[in-house]
Amino acid sequence: MSRHSHTELAVLGALSVAPMSGYTVRASITETLGHFWSESFGQIYPTLARLESEGLVERDAAGKTSGSRFRLTPRGRDRLVDLLHDPIPTTPPRNGTLLRLFFGGLLGPQECREIVLRALTDAEARLVHLTAVRAEVEREGDPSSPYRLITVAAGEHAARAQVAWAHEVLETLDALAS
Repeated sequence: MSRHSHTELAVLGALSVAPMSGYTVRASITETLGHFWSESFGQIYPTLARLESEGLVERDAAGKTSGSRFRLTPRGRDRLVDLLHDPIPTTPPRNGTLLRLFFGGLLGPQECREIVLRALTDAEARLVHLTAVRAEVEREGDPSSPYRLITVAAGEHAARAQVAWAHEVLETLDALAS
């Protein structure tokens, strides 16, 4: 599945929850999918225009103003289901922390320690955020909540693994510094 198809999937998925403006689509993706997916305005607006021209979404009767809301059409819902059935491609990860640590011999243990401490702080903050997301999703009681909680659990596990990894690396760097 291409980046283009993933953007389409994210936009159609957001609109499957409720009609919304392009701005609200972006906010919804950031707030609900943000712990594992992101889209920029530069990707969302062209995608909405293309989906509209293909009859997969339509604007509210309010007109063609920038504040109009988009809604999923029946064809759009079918396209969303088709995209959900597509094979999931594997993409190589891009991790700036690991890239820097790989060349850490040029920086030394102390500078690498600062990089790892930032990664640790970020992971701990993600855990706090995901705990709040979990509580909110559980309060909603929506029929799709169990599926949303699956993605929250993945984020929690990844953040906990990042915390454990950071502590292990800090021990290694402390040993290198002595």
